Amino acid sequence: MNIACLGWGSLIWDPRELPIRGPWFQDGPLIRVEFARQSNDGRMTLVIAQSGTTVRSLWALMDCSDIDDAREKLRAREGVSKSKPEFIGALKRGEAPPKTLSGCNAWLEQHGLDAVVWTALPPKFDEAEQFPSEAQVLTYLESLRGPARVNAERYIRKAPVQIDTNFRRAIAAKLG
Repeated sequence: MNIACLGWGSLIWDPRELPIRGPWFQDGPLIRVEFARQSNDGRMTLVIAQSGTTVRSLWALMDCSDIDDAREKLRAREGVSKSKPEFIGALKRGEAPPKTLSGCNAWLEQHGLDAVVWTALPPKFDEAEQFPSEAQVLTYLESLRGPARVNAERYIRKAPVQIDTNFRRAIAAKLG
């Protein structure tokens, strides 16, 4: 099977043990993402969200024999609990995609791919699964100090240039 992994954040610059073959390609399917997940280490990370900004994702071929193996490898890389299988998305060509990846089947067909996996962590802010407002994200990032602020800034700066979201533009305008 030819299985792709979608990326838009730290998978690109820090794949760790994720078994990918070759480079990350810049012509992935359109997705809706935003800096809308408050992580335990202070970062606001990119997640797929219906309220996100439409951007072109990146993708890489996985060195996996089947979709279950690909999901497991991505789950391990992302540190997702086995009790939350819904946090790793998967789609075989021809299946109905989620709204946030509506053009994915045509993209799979165009690239001769059989399936795709992606990280499907939900938005989270103030310990609740909720999509934060732009103002909440800006206020939160402004409040960070020390290593947490450095880590949060590094994540935003390292995100691929093509992941040009509304929140990213607001962060750049307000915080540099």
